[in-house]
Amino acid sequence: MTETQLGLETAVLGLDPQGPNVVALGGGHGLAAALEAVQCYAGAITGVVSVADDGGSSGRLIRELGIPPPGDIRRCLLALTPEPSVFAELFAYRFASTDVGGHSLGNLMLAALADLQGDFVEAVATAGEMLGAVGRVVPAAPEAVTLSAVVGERIVSGQVAIARARGGIRRLWIDPPTVEATPAALKAVAEADQIVLGPGSLFTSLTAVLLVPGMAQAVRAAAGAKVLVLNLIDQDGETFGLDGRSHLEALERTVGLVGPGAIVAHRGPLAVPEGHRRVELDAATAAEFGWRLVEADVADRAAPWPAHDPLKLGRVLERLSRG
Repeated sequence: MTETQLGLETAVLGLDPQGPNVVALGGGHGLAAALEAVQCYAGAITGVVSVADDGGSSGRLIRELGIPPPGDIRRCLLALTPEPSVFAELFAYRFASTDVGGHSLGNLMLAALADLQGDFVEAVATAGEMLGAVGRVVPAAPEAVTLSAVVGERIVSGQVAIARARGGIRRLWIDPPTVEATPAALKAVAEADQIVLGPGSLFTSLTAVLLVPGMAQAVRAAAGAKVLVLNLIDQDGETFGLDGRSHLEALERTVGLVGPGAIVAHRGPLAVPEGHRRVELDAATAAEFGWRLVEADVADRAAPWPAHDPLKLGRVLERLSRG
């Protein structure tokens, strides 16, 4: 594809043909918010998604069909599909009863495409084309992985169980140990102008991606500017009671992730639910880990639970992409 053809394609898709090549890593609602945010300024977008989710519809499909968990991937595909369509509505539809009760139709469609094409990564790409997504979604690995952790003095296995566990996560790993990162994910990170890490569950989303062999190394070696989006509050279970320093210590300990790069932290009013704490960080502490602290109002004031506002976050990420 020539530069002229690429410019025409991105213009049709609604992206800025002069914008940076942005890669966002993580999972769940946090990665979906980041992908919505980068649409404000990016020229090309890739979401690299965790394949450790073992809950709900995704967990059932892993056990029954042996495919990687499609739930977070489906959510990210929809986040990259700004134009409404009947197909997008179908992809988001969730059955309420019968033997498919609890399943999202999008998850089942991804499973069907994987069966037809014999390749889950290709199935995700095909679904993106069918939806008219403005960017790519790539699984961090071509197969499902099981996330395990030492929490306190016990071993806890499974993303859902770890997310709910209290007691301090001391160590984290994935199985099978032979799994390799998806080549397209490694290539996207290597070619990115900006790499967005988070927001989202620290251990069960972001770290789960970086634990895939090759992923953390690719991020550390990449020439693109790293941006870590700090969570707004602690998470009941895996990060309960952890402050900003503890988040940075955990990333260094588990996957060797440190700066240079920028950390985006919320500054402004925030309604913190009872029993939780705001995740706060000062510039001196960020600098100890090689990061530059960037404070801005990035919270969604209308959200029923603390969440990032994609438009506000997008403005901050755009400024950072310009240096």
